Amino acid sequence: MPGPVLHLGANVLCGHGGQATPTAPVARVLLSGQPVATLGPPYAVAGCPFTSAPGPCVSGSWVVGSLRVKAMGMPLAIQSGAAVCAPNGAPLLAVAAQPRVIAT
Repeated sequence: MPGPVLHLGANVLCGHGGQATPTAPVARVLLSGQPVATLGPPYAVAGCPFTSAPGPCVSGSWVVGSLRVKAMGMPLAIQSGAAVCAPNGAPLLAVAAQPRVIAT
């Protein structure tokens, strides 16, 4: 399913509202002057307010991304993809992304 490609400046939140940022974006590919995010490295989650067991979201990984477009051999993280947080399994939600580049 096609979707806008995520980059370092995209607004990504955990399912509880914590801010997520990619830990290792690919600096060789820029969108709107920002490095792109890929499926490989996790996202770091900060400020998750979830307090029940097993605890707040600390990281998240994209499990479904672009099928055809890659950066450095890794599929790109896209807004219509799927991601899950650790340790509680909440989703990562891409709230806002750049609108100019769409990947499938």
